[in-house]
Amino acid sequence: MSAPVALVETHRHVRDEAEIPPGYDWTEIGDLPNDWSVISLGDRAHFRTGPFGSALHKSDYTNGDVPVINPMHIIDNKLIPTESMTLVEEAAKQLAEFRLRDGDIIIGRRGDMGRCAVVQPRQAGWLCGTGSLIVRCADGLVPEFIQRVLSSPRVVAAITDASVGSTMTNLNQGVLARLRVQSPPEKEQRAIAEALADVDELIGVLEKLIAKKRAIKQGAMQQLLTGKTRLPGFETAWESRTLGELCWSITDGTHFTPHYVDDGVPFYSVENVTADNFTNTKFISAREHKLLIKRCKPEKGDILLTRIGALGDTKFVDWNIDASIYVSLALLKVKDHVDARYLYCYTKSKHFVEDLEARSLMNASPKKINMGDIGSVPVPVPELEEQHAIAAVLSDMDAEIAALERRREKTKSIKLGMTQSLLTGRVRLVNPESKA
Repeated sequence: MSAPVALVETHRHVRDEAEIPPGYDWTEIGDLPNDWSVISLGDRAHFRTGPFGSALHKSDYTNGDVPVINPMHIIDNKLIPTESMTLVEEAAKQLAEFRLRDGDIIIGRRGDMGRCAVVQPRQAGWLCGTGSLIVRCADGLVPEFIQRVLSSPRVVAAITDASVGSTMTNLNQGVLARLRVQSPPEKEQRAIAEALADVDELIGVLEKLIAKKRAIKQGAMQQLLTGKTRLPGFETAWESRTLGELCWSITDGTHFTPHYVDDGVPFYSVENVTADNFTNTKFISAREHKLLIKRCKPEKGDILLTRIGALGDTKFVDWNIDASIYVSLALLKVKDHVDARYLYCYTKSKHFVEDLEARSLMNASPKKINMGDIGSVPVPVPELEEQHAIAAVLSDMDAEIAALERRREKTKSIKLGMTQSLLTGRVRLVNPESKA
């Protein structure tokens, strides 16, 4: 009987010693500092698979005090339980061997591999669910460090390849036990874990700030776009107009399925608007575009509106590029005496979406609104100068949120590179000669 295949990255070539940096050794999992070791996780950790279905049934869940942690509750390296998956204390006592301890690592064993988190003191006593697995580290292994290793791309790829399951990847104890991982000195493990936790904390702060700014903007929209709050210097009464009165043209895109090509003229559909992604598009030929350009060409200052499938998502066109649109989109060309950005801001309000949905074909599948009904949506309209002022305030808020989102994404990108550098020892946070 052949020995089990080792859970390591396979390297097809032999490393030239000249390629290995001084102070590093070539190992089965890549170049590592020569004061680090490579271990089998099973030699330094114990594992416990969550209770099988016979021990814990869906019918056992009640609104109790003991959360049950399944893979769906492991989000961004944190445990986020749901009230619908809890047990009363008496029932949890019957499953004592599956209770979590402070410092345990809980990892999902089904679906996406690498989803794992370290149990915090306040979470001790929670229950490992059927779809999860407990990793309990021995002395010398820092759980927060091992959690980072288990969620790293190299290890995720390795355990995915070694896990079993015809329809869904299923991680078991044997796979984890054979996993070969890097083991720096304990002091360095802690330093790496703390550095990455600091970056996570910064990302979390940015996420909360973005959510706060969005909530503030929603409140401002509710007040400014309905006239409940007026900006200083404006007192003229507002009028109610229809969308059709504010646009000189409201047209849909082509009703014919175009012939897509690998490269050519961008062709926008609902997915581009809902995802706010206009760089990843389909393309049509320049010849076909010429046939559509008179009715389907978005221009700077226009508004795109989803009308089939998704209703009421909009995008302000603030770029000039030849493009065409599909029938699932409506193209709003705004009259000169209307601030197009003000109108765009109003399309983001709940009042606009509610009015649009009220005019849609309620029983249509997928959802749909006819072109004639789009033009009948009411819009509150102040004088032009007040439109400019409201649009400027809300646009400034959008710019502030966008800047925070860019900072968040940049921080996430930095974290990816930082994680790779720290977990491979390319960047050292502890002097190699320093003894823990």
